[in-house]
Amino acid sequence: MEFTPHLFKRMEDRGFNEVDLRTMLEQARGYRPDIVKGRWVIEARHNRHPWEIIVEPERDERVLVVITAYPIWGITT
Repeated sequence: MEFTPHLFKRMEDRGFNEVDLRTMLEQARGYRPDIVKGRWVIEARHNRHPWEIIVEPERDERVLVVITAYPIWGITT
């Protein structure tokens, strides 16, 4: 797994860390194609709130690149 510089900035801005991110990915509730071709939206939870994690598989390198992650505010379940 690789993290983008953008993701590191968002981690700081949104108050989560690599362990939180890995936990969200491990416990993901679902996924769907993103609007950007080749990317996927991972549906997850963090601190009882829904989050989305945008990832892009790099098939040649056999690695998952995590682009960004963000909470979906206003939705609690």
